Amino acid sequence: MDKEHIKGAAKKAEGNVKEAVGKMTDDKSLELKGKADQVEGEARETAGDVKDKFKK
Repeated sequence: MDKEHIKGAAKKAEGNVKEAVGKMTDDKSLELKGKADQVEGEARETAGDVKDKFKK
């Protein structure tokens, strides 16, 4: 497992929390930031997948 996988998973988790808090508090800005963090996490995980494929 590459460091990007770990960073990506952490960013996705952070985004899930932000999105949930944003929904509970009706804070659309925080909710959107959470969604953006989740997308960034997905991108990092994909980058980790690419790195893993090149290592093999």
